[in-house]
Amino acid sequence: MNKIIIALTAILMVNSGCAQTQKTEKSENQSRKILIAYYSWGGKTMNVAQQIQSLTGGEIFEIKPVKPYPESYDECTRQAKKEIGDGYKPELNGNVEKIEQYDIIFIGSPNWWSTIAPPVTTFLTSYNLSGKIIIPFCTHGGGGKANLFKDIAKLCPDAEIKNGFAISGSSATTAKPEIQKWLQELEIIK
Repeated sequence: MNKIIIALTAILMVNSGCAQTQKTEKSENQSRKILIAYYSWGGKTMNVAQQIQSLTGGEIFEIKPVKPYPESYDECTRQAKKEIGDGYKPELNGNVEKIEQYDIIFIGSPNWWSTIAPPVTTFLTSYNLSGKIIIPFCTHGGGGKANLFKDIAKLCPDAEIKNGFAISGSSATTAKPEIQKWLQELEIIK
């Protein structure tokens, strides 16, 4: 009988310790407020953003220009090339209320001409992101991250920029294991 009581006491103590650890991990994650802001032309970057959101529990914000880009790929790339060359910042539809409440901000963009899409430039220059942790991510058609992460860092000089994540748009829908590993390496999730 004593052995049973000792065994039950040990199990209760272990369970109590596990519950305390889970509470600590949960409260640490809850103390860091996460925003996932992204621009997506063809849905690939949106897909990655949604996977990040499902793994982190962060809030998601779609960066949308007031005037959408053309649906034709060729027209869109011509327009994007001109806008990037001109340093054009399109007006955005909507904004993030109380951005100061976020500690960690994921910034997502497709790779357009080796840099971020102009709506992302507008977003980054519209807010004071000093002291924030900025984590870039991008989708691409073969060009990798190119200058995207460096260009984001230039627009956020007083923020802490973490290692970014780049993935081919054709692999975006099945990227969750890679995204999870990246988030674990950044110590965003366990």
